[in-house]
Amino acid sequence: MRWQSNQMPLKNRQTGKLLPSTVKQLRAEDYQWLNSSLDFQFDWTSEKENEVYKICLVDETATILGVMSLIDVPEEFRIHLNLIEVADTQRGKKKTIDNVAGCLLAFACRLAFSRGYLGFVSLQPKTKLIRYYQSAYGFRQYGRLLGIEQDGAIKLIQKYLEDEKE
Repeated sequence: MRWQSNQMPLKNRQTGKLLPSTVKQLRAEDYQWLNSSLDFQFDWTSEKENEVYKICLVDETATILGVMSLIDVPEEFRIHLNLIEVADTQRGKKKTIDNVAGCLLAFACRLAFSRGYLGFVSLQPKTKLIRYYQSAYGFRQYGRLLGIEQDGAIKLIQKYLEDEKE
């Protein structure tokens, strides 16, 4: 099933059913919601100068499931993922929805392709998350940064945005 350009398939963890979701840029009122939410720990207002995106279920747009901050680095033909956070209720054993982070990462890769960057997305994770990003999403180490490009980015897009069937 192909999803619309701003829609991603999340998955109900218990039933395996696909849940249509959407990624959109954060609005002013979203920053207030995030700051008052117990589900998000980061101060997202400090990311306002960047491109900040949220992922929500299509039929529950008032509830934000995940957020990411992107920095366009055109002189290096890449998008840098400055910060990503999945709602506390959607992490670990308590989560009810799978693929939140994967869909956000795949969206960033698709954005990098649309800007002519061959899907190149970089990030600087906490040391304890380096292996996780490498094994779960296919990122490779480039000095102090991790990055994904072309083939790896296409695989992420196919896995999280295009390859799901009900």
